[in-house]
Amino acid sequence: MLVKILGAIDLIAGILLVINISSTLPFQIMFLGGIILIGKSLLGFLKDFASWVDLTSGIVFLISTFLSLPVFLIAIVVILLIQKGVFSFL
Repeated sequence: MLVKILGAIDLIAGILLVINISSTLPFQIMFLGGIILIGKSLLGFLKDFASWVDLTSGIVFLISTFLSLPVFLIAIVVILLIQKGVFSFL
């Protein structure tokens, strides 16, 4: 059950990043999303690849609140997050 909840967080984070590409979301939403992903990565103690994906995604979230990042970088993070979310439901 916990895996599905954490996967849902990944899916929501990926969707938030896609929405943020076309229109800017409020600072609080993006900041909270980044903090949640970084906290989620600390659950895995950075031992596996999925924890590192969460950590880098959280950092991208936090950076994208202040700066405009290239679309291809955000697209890579979105693909990884959505892929992790979908695989957690299988």
